[in-house]
Amino acid sequence: MEETTALVNAIIEGVQEKKGTEISVVDLSKMEGAICQRFVICQGNSPSQVEAIADAVEEFGRKKAGEKPAKVIGRENAIWVAMDYGTVMVHIFVPDARTYYDLDHLWEDAPVTLIPNVE
Repeated sequence: MEETTALVNAIIEGVQEKKGTEISVVDLSKMEGAICQRFVICQGNSPSQVEAIADAVEEFGRKKAGEKPAKVIGRENAIWVAMDYGTVMVHIFVPDARTYYDLDHLWEDAPVTLIPNVE
């Protein structure tokens, strides 16, 4: 659990480093059948910012938590990049795609922590 928390914190730092916004952490640890313990969901204003956020998340995850994603998909168009760290899934969207897929509310009973935007 401590490793997961350290990874989530490193991911949040990476998102904030590239001015990602609307960060939410969905705690799935008590949800039966969940594919991971946490979802970290955020957004960038453009595909190029989404790609930069994904790069920073990888860098911070590696340097601060010693973790690399098992799989990263969506870099080609960078509308929605998903990064699988096993215990943590990171979803980086452009705003329209985030609204459309609405992952923040996929698990109604899961606690959600909203991280304030960094100015």
